[in-house]
Amino acid sequence: MSLRERLFPQSIKEVANHPNQQKLDELDNLLALQMSPTPTSGLAQYSGPWTKKQVRHLVKRTMFGAKKSDVDFFANMTITQAVDILISPLIVQPDPPLNNYTQAYNQNDPDVPAGQTWVNANFGDLEYSRNSSLNNWWHSQMFNQNQSIVEKMTLFFHNLLVTSFEAVEKARWMYINVKTYRENCLGNYKDLVKKATLDPQMLRYLNGHYNTKTSPDENYARELQELFTLGVGAGYSESDVQQAAKVLTGFRTISTNPPSDVYYFDPSKHDTNNKTFPGFYGGTVITGGATEAAALAEIDALLTMIFARDETARFICREIYRFFVHYNIDATIENNVIVPLATMFKNGNYEIAPVLKTLFKSQHFYDVLANGGMIKSPVDYLVGMCREFSMPLPPTSQVAQYYEVFNRIRTEAILQDQEITNPPNVAGWNPYYQSPAFHRIWISANTLQKRNKFSDKMASTGYTVQGYSMKLYILNFTATLSNPGDPNALIQEVIDIMLREDLSATIKTFLKDFLLTGQTTDNYWTTAWANYISAPSNPTYLNIVNTRLTNLYKYIMSMPEYQLM
Repeated sequence: MSLRERLFPQSIKEVANHPNQQKLDELDNLLALQMSPTPTSGLAQYSGPWTKKQVRHLVKRTMFGAKKSDVDFFANMTITQAVDILISPLIVQPDPPLNNYTQAYNQNDPDVPAGQTWVNANFGDLEYSRNSSLNNWWHSQMFNQNQSIVEKMTLFFHNLLVTSFEAVEKARWMYINVKTYRENCLGNYKDLVKKATLDPQMLRYLNGHYNTKTSPDENYARELQELFTLGVGAGYSESDVQQAAKVLTGFRTISTNPPSDVYYFDPSKHDTNNKTFPGFYGGTVITGGATEAAALAEIDALLTMIFARDETARFICREIYRFFVHYNIDATIENNVIVPLATMFKNGNYEIAPVLKTLFKSQHFYDVLANGGMIKSPVDYLVGMCREFSMPLPPTSQVAQYYEVFNRIRTEAILQDQEITNPPNVAGWNPYYQSPAFHRIWISANTLQKRNKFSDKMASTGYTVQGYSMKLYILNFTATLSNPGDPNALIQEVIDIMLREDLSATIKTFLKDFLLTGQTTDNYWTTAWANYISAPSNPTYLNIVNTRLTNLYKYIMSMPEYQLM
């Protein structure tokens, strides 16, 4: 079976006749080269060259896109300094999302004036509008992120400890959930799982609210072990799920006004009997109790029991590896990377930051740079593109305009199969876990066409949102390059910034023709650029360089190589 058949088994005929067929074939060829051969290196600290190439690899994987300013910033320090800065928590948490929908869509919110935050307001009829506001706000945090992994880790935990707005329909709870992940994403994973267990959004999403001693609901108890800690097939039994569900009884939420953003404990719903876990957990007994303090102690005991297993540390380290490095984990990578990383994770009492620092400083992480790429998720693709071109934004005081810019990105991400705050199921987005295709699922004839349409539009006319022109100002971007008047230097620097690998001399010559348009000497472009710089408002000079650069950037962003990070 061909790679294409493995990627698109349901749409071979459609793909074969699609105008993007050649691009998909080229992408298949690139993917077929990934991780071949498998890097045999481990977690020893990387000691090779520390150039902008390595920095871009690090920044693209840990942030959304690699802005030139960020790459320059990290290139001027050591690998240890760079990684330590990236793996740092936010000193100040972002302000909460605002009511953009009253001004943008004429939706009157009786509890929240336009431009004010809704996160403390009563539940109401505009929950979906508030969640859209949250979604737009979250994309803005990704775009405006500082030099930190925090936003990428927030998305990582949103995909790991999954909840969905549409399953609960309480926007302020969805906000609390995301806020919890952002604030704790570089802390202790065991503590974060406890916070998630008692989170009102999670209690509703996985039916913890309905879990009582007379009618136990095993949903959260199952996913806690299967998706949040141990993984599928770790060895726990149905009895273990049933006993864990009993531990978790009695924790409930209030979904009426006035809202509460914390659980409450109902002792009449809690199973006070002892819970026994034979077999996999070695006969552990968790003592039952009737008070809230005793019930919380039961949860602590349950998590201590689960986190005592080596399988938990290994499962989470595999999840981290697949999200940040590559989906392929064979026996060599398991033994050389996952097992020692998991040992560190467990011995360090499940602190997240040391694991990330070790991974991103490792020889293995930079060996993967030479051997494998990852397909950009829609969010990586969209936010990364806008960040790398330093797309201008309206003033934050213009709330409707500002939020509508990110609503455009949100809309495109949904069209490309990634809607944050609404993962498709409790396991998250398929490309992060579904074997054997994994991240290849992001690209199909349909989604590639939508990606290309967006990049073409952004590089040319852009979108008008609430009267604001949202576009990539390619002339401004080009002016930041080291030597934009030299077509060879321009092409090389654009390749370095926008693509993860260099291109052949033949392709570079082809790309240069976008600038020369049939002329035989490089001086044609040098003169054209110099004329524009000397008189940027001259319509003739402006049109010459703008047309040629637009065509160049549109072509590069349509290349299969641009889909990789």
